[in-house]
Amino acid sequence: MTRVDYFERKLDDKRRLTIPTELRHEFADGAVITRGFGNYLHLYPKKVWDQQVEPRLEGDILDERIADLNVQFRMGKVETELDGKQGRITLEQHLLDYAGIGRDVVAVGVGRYWRIMAPPKG
Repeated sequence: MTRVDYFERKLDDKRRLTIPTELRHEFADGAVITRGFGNYLHLYPKKVWDQQVEPRLEGDILDERIADLNVQFRMGKVETELDGKQGRITLEQHLLDYAGIGRDVVAVGVGRYWRIMAPPKG
């Protein structure tokens, strides 16, 4: 199986992003979409969120860095599932606004999650 680490799509009128067929197994248990560190979104397979991200956000209650990460990732966080055979997820408007995404979307694999962003200008 070919490894997909980049794809481009157009959102449909209902703000749905079609996940490539080769990647849908990664999202079989669902997906978590959060704000990124910049003008982009993070798209995590639910299993990755539960096993790797969530435990890191439960750090020391007095650690300001952990608190900042919690605000960053939990503000606007959406849990969703693929819509069956179509393999689509809906991107909420508030997240699209945060990332400056219109209809065109670029997705880049960054380890165990995906960075979702508007195409580069130019």
